[in-house]
Amino acid sequence: MSLKRLAGYGPAVVLTVAIFLLWELVVRANLVNSHLLPAPIAIMQALVDNWDVLSVHTLQTSLETVLGLAIATVFGLGLAILLDLSPWIRKSVYPLLITSQTIPMVALAPLLVIWFGLDLTPKIIVVTLYCFFPIAVACADGLASTDPELMKLLHSMRASRWQTLWLVRLPGALPSFFSGLRIAATYSVTGAIVGEYVAAEQGLGLYMKTSASSNAIVLVFAAIVVTALLSLFLFGLVSLIEYIALPWQQRFGQKR
Repeated sequence: MSLKRLAGYGPAVVLTVAIFLLWELVVRANLVNSHLLPAPIAIMQALVDNWDVLSVHTLQTSLETVLGLAIATVFGLGLAILLDLSPWIRKSVYPLLITSQTIPMVALAPLLVIWFGLDLTPKIIVVTLYCFFPIAVACADGLASTDPELMKLLHSMRASRWQTLWLVRLPGALPSFFSGLRIAATYSVTGAIVGEYVAAEQGLGLYMKTSASSNAIVLVFAAIVVTALLSLFLFGLVSLIEYIALPWQQRFGQKR
C-alpha cells in the first residue's frame, strides 16, 4: 500500500481521535452519567482487565464469521455465474434474491436456533445470509459489465462460452467481486453477533447480552470495541488480498 493511499486515511484518523477526546472530556466533566456512558479510557481498561474472558468469546465469533463468510463467498460467486450464464435464471432468481433482503434476520435467527440448536450451525447460517447478497450482486454486475467490443473479438475468435467466462469475464469481474466481499466482511461480524444475541453458549453477542443484563455497561462497550476491531481487520484483510491479487488495478487507480 502506497504512502499516498495511507495519507488518505489521515482525515478519518484525526476525526476519530477528536471524537474520542471530546467523549473523554465530556465524561470527565460529569456532563453525562459515567455508568451509562463510560469514558474511552475506562472502556479500554475494562477490555484489558477482562481480556481472558473476552478472548474466548472473540475466538468463537471469529470462527462463526470466517466460516459463514467463506460459505457465502462460494455460493455467492456460484450464483453470480449462473445468473450470468442463463438469462432465464437471472429473470427468475434475481427478484427472489432482492426480496430475500426484506426478511429481518432478527426475526429469522430464533427460528434457526429452534431448527438447528445452539451449536455453530444457526450462527453460520445467519452470517451466510448477511454476506451472500452483496457478494452475489456485486459479482453478477461485474460479469454483466464486460466490454462489448471485447466480447465481439472473442466471438470472432470462436471462443467458447466457458473460455470467455474463465479467461475474460471472471478476471474482469474481480474488482466488483472484491467490492462486494469488502461489504460482506463488515456485515459478517454483525451477522454472528445477531445469531449469538438470540441464543448461544459463547460469543461476543452473548457476552454483550449477559453484560447488559447485569448492568455492566462498560463491558458492553468493551465487547463493541472488539467487534469493531474485528470488522476493521476483516475489511483490511480483504483489501490486502485485493491489492495482492489485482496489482494492475492499483496501478491504474494511481494513474487516474
